[in-house]
Amino acid sequence: MLQRTFIHVPGIGKLTEQSLWKQGCVDWSSYCTGAGKYSTGRADRSEVRRFLERSEEALAIGEHQFFRKHLGLRDAWRAYRAFKESAVYLDIETDGASVTMIGMYDGSSFTCLTRGENLENFRDAISRYSLIVTFCGGTFDLPILERAFGPIFDQIHIDLCPMLRKLGFRGGLKKIEKDLGIQRPDGIDGLTGHDAVLLWRRYRMLGDNGALQRLIAYNREDCINLERLAEIACDRMERATLTTP
Repeated sequence: MLQRTFIHVPGIGKLTEQSLWKQGCVDWSSYCTGAGKYSTGRADRSEVRRFLERSEEALAIGEHQFFRKHLGLRDAWRAYRAFKESAVYLDIETDGASVTMIGMYDGSSFTCLTRGENLENFRDAISRYSLIVTFCGGTFDLPILERAFGPIFDQIHIDLCPMLRKLGFRGGLKKIEKDLGIQRPDGIDGLTGHDAVLLWRRYRMLGDNGALQRLIAYNREDCINLERLAEIACDRMERATLTTP
């Protein structure tokens, strides 16, 4: 989808992008080899071509910062397939005020950073990735993490919450999971963010390691299920975008 995208080009909006597709300009390469064949509305054709050549270069070297800047949060989903191999699915837990746990899933392995143990490793850990996937991360997870660690994010960020809302899904993460047939294991199913706070307090105040392990398992499910939701959401957004009249 990324190489079929034109709305990241200065001066090109969704209507012009749709027009380009209808003209048979299906991707960046088509435009760059078309040599003035396609209409770009008010946007200068040579400028568009130069920007698309720059886009090809950025994609070839994995320069995610370029696409973070030019796609923005609303259209970041278009970069999902291109940067999936360097994606992390992220979710945090708090005690109501500050970060207690950061879960990170890369599609194959899960890492849990915990306050009092290895939470400070987050700066190094997150720097390995080009794309971050969250649910409500734009208003919750990432702002809280930036308050704790400073302005450390330069990754493309896909927030699934507004995407899924646009696709017609309402409610929180757990409700949407159930609506899509995603089941959680026994012992984790039914737990909420409030329960996560209570589990942390039980661990810290009573030394209950079982509460900690249950909280880690809860956080792990949050992270792993983000990948499944991202696959569904990005597929549906792509189909809806490419079939728009």
